Amino acid sequence: MAVLLGVDTGGTYTDAVLIRDEEVVIASAKALTTRHDLAIGVGSAVRAVLEQSGTAAADVSMASLSTTLATNALVEGQGGRVALIYIGFKARDLETQGLSGALKGDPHVVLSGGHNHAGGEALPLDEVALISFLETHKHDVSGFAVASQFATRNPAHELRAAELVAQITGRPVSASHQLSARLNGPKRAMTAVLNARLIGMIDRLIGRAEHMLTELGVTAPLMVVRGDGALISSAQARERPIETILSGPAASIVGARWMTGASDALVSDIGGTTTDVALLRGGRPAIDPAGARVGPYRTMVEAVAMRTTGLGGDSEAHFLTDGLQGGVTLGPRRLLPVSLAALDAPDVVHDTLDAQLRNATPGEYDGRFVRAVQGQTQEGISEREAGLLDRIGDTLHPLGDVLRARVEFSALNRLVERGLVQIAGVTPSDASHVLGLNDAWDNEAARKALLLLGRRRTGAGVMLAQTAGDMAQIILDRLRHQTVIALLETALSEEEAPLNLAPEALAQHLLMQKGLGGHRGLVRIDTGLNLPVIGLGASAQTYYPEVGERLGTQMILPEHAGVANAIGAVVGRVTMRQSGTVTAPSEGKYRVHLTEGPEDFADSEAAMVRLETVLKDVALAQAQAAGAADIQVSIARDIRKAGIEAREVFIEATVTVEAAGRPRVAEG
Repeated sequence: MAVLLGVDTGGTYTDAVLIRDEEVVIASAKALTTRHDLAIGVGSAVRAVLEQSGTAAADVSMASLSTTLATNALVEGQGGRVALIYIGFKARDLETQGLSGALKGDPHVVLSGGHNHAGGEALPLDEVALISFLETHKHDVSGFAVASQFATRNPAHELRAAELVAQITGRPVSASHQLSARLNGPKRAMTAVLNARLIGMIDRLIGRAEHMLTELGVTAPLMVVRGDGALISSAQARERPIETILSGPAASIVGARWMTGASDALVSDIGGTTTDVALLRGGRPAIDPAGARVGPYRTMVEAVAMRTTGLGGDSEAHFLTDGLQGGVTLGPRRLLPVSLAALDAPDVVHDTLDAQLRNATPGEYDGRFVRAVQGQTQEGISEREAGLLDRIGDTLHPLGDVLRARVEFSALNRLVERGLVQIAGVTPSDASHVLGLNDAWDNEAARKALLLLGRRRTGAGVMLAQTAGDMAQIILDRLRHQTVIALLETALSEEEAPLNLAPEALAQHLLMQKGLGGHRGLVRIDTGLNLPVIGLGASAQTYYPEVGERLGTQMILPEHAGVANAIGAVVGRVTMRQSGTVTAPSEGKYRVHLTEGPEDFADSEAAMVRLETVLKDVALAQAQAAGAADIQVSIARDIRKAGIEAREVFIEATVTVEAAGRPRVAEG
C-alpha cells in the first residue's frame, strides 16, 4: 500500500492530506501558515494528519509540496533585492517593456554585447563594465538576473556573465536562456528578474520543509508542483523557483479533476490572498501560450492558463471615498486579519480598538496594526526603512503609533513589499467572524474593527454602516461581486468567437450586470455562465453558493474542496519539456541552436534529428532527476516553410520533446 503525503502552503492556511494508492483520501488537516517560518505550519499540518489517520511517518512513500508563496510574492510585490545585467539591448527597453516597474528601483546595467538572430556575435561582451558593476553591488543584492540579446540562439554571453557573477559575488544567478527557449529578450529578462527575486524565498521554504519532514520521520523524497501542474524535484524547484508560480492553483485544478471527474467547468480557487480561475476543457487545463501572468507581470513560464486576481479571504478592505454612496472594494494586498492578530496580542488589539471607538471621529489608521516579520533578510533597505523597522521591533503596534509623518507611509509600503512587515486590518475573514460564518479566531476583535470601519462617512455625510453586522454584509457582498466579475472575465477571455470589447470591460458592462439580475422591461436580458463552476478553497463553502446563484449556474463544492491543492500535489505526474530551434541562415545551411553554441548541417532532417537527440537526452535526465518512473517520451516538430518561385523553402523548425512518468514511490 502506497501512502502519499500532499502539502500546500497558502497565504493563510497550510494544508496536508494523505492519499492511499492514489485513490482514497485517508485524512486531511489544516494549520495556520507561519509566514516568519513556513516550516512550522508545515510541521503542524503534517503532524495533525498523521495523528488523525494513525499513519506512521516512516510509511509515507512520497511527499509533495504545492505553494502559493511565489504567486503571492509577485502579486504583493515581495521578494529579494536583485540586480539585472542586460546585454545587447537598448536602455529604453527597461521602460517600454515594464522592466523598470519589475525592478522597483533595484540596480541594473546595460552592456554592449549579445548575438544576432543567426547566433553570431553582434558585439563583444563589455566585461570591464560588468566586473565594475558586480564589484559595486556584490554585497547589496540577494541575486543577479542575466539576459542577453538572442541568447536562445547563442547563450555564450549569458554563460560568461553568469560565470563572472559566481566568481566575484558568490550570489545566485538566473540566466534567461535557462528559463525559456523562446525569443523575446525583454520578456525573458522579466522572467529572469522575477526568478532571481524568488530564489531565496523558495530555497528557505523547501529547505525548512525538508528539515521539518525529516524531524517528523518522513524520509520519502520531496516533490514540488510546477505551474503547469507537473511535479519536479525539490532541487529543481530551488534552481528555478519561477516555475512554481501558479503552483498552488495548478495543483488545485489537478485536484478538482481528481475529486469531481468533471470534464468541462470553470475552476475557481479562493485562498487568503488570491482567487485563481481556470478553464477545464475535456478534462485538461489549458497551458497559457503567452506565458504565465501573475499580477502585472507577464513571464515566459509554461503554466496553466489562469486569471489570478488579488481577492481572497484576507484581502484588504478599502473604504471608497468617491461618490455619495460610498462602499468598499477588496484587494489586491493581503492583510493580517484583525481577528487573527488578536490571538497573538489580545491586550494590544482590544485596548487600541476600545480607545479608537471612544473617539468622537474616526481616525485614518483606525483598526490597523503593524508587526515585523522575523527571520527575513534586510539587504538593500534604506536608512529611513531601517529606522522604521527598528521602531516596530518584535511586537504588534497600532499603525498610528508607528507612523510619525506621512512621508513614512511610502517607507512602510516598501517594507511590506520586501516581506519584512505585515499590516493587520479589516478583511473578509473578519466579516465572516462577525456574521457567525467562522469562529476560529477572535470574534469580538472583528466586531470592534468593523464598527470602526462602518463609522467612516460617505460623500453624502452618512455613516457607511450602523452596525458591525451591516458592515460585514457589505464586505461579503463585495467579495461575491468581485468573484462574479473574475469568473465572467475568465469565461469571456476563453470564448472562441472574438468579442469587440476586452473581457474586463464586458464583465462589468451595464447590460451584462442587468442580465445577471434577469432584467425585465421592454427588453428581456438574461446573462450568466453556460458551464458549471467548481469552487475550491477553505472558504468556498461560505462564499460561493450565492456566486453560483448570481451566475445562474451549478456550483460544485467537493467534499475535500478545502485541501484541493494538497490533493493535486500528490496525484500529478512528472513532466519535462525541452524545446529548441533549427534555422536556415543561408540556402543549404541548417543551424541547430544548442547551449554549447550553434552547429551547422547541410541537411534539414539531419539537423532536426541532432536537435531531437540533444533535447531527448536533457528531458530524460531531468525526468529521472525528478524521480520519474516508467518514462514515456514524445517528440513534436513545428516546421515553417515558405513558397518561393513554385518551391518550398525551409525557414525554421521548433522541436519539442516531452518526457513524462509517475513519480517513483518508495516502498513503505
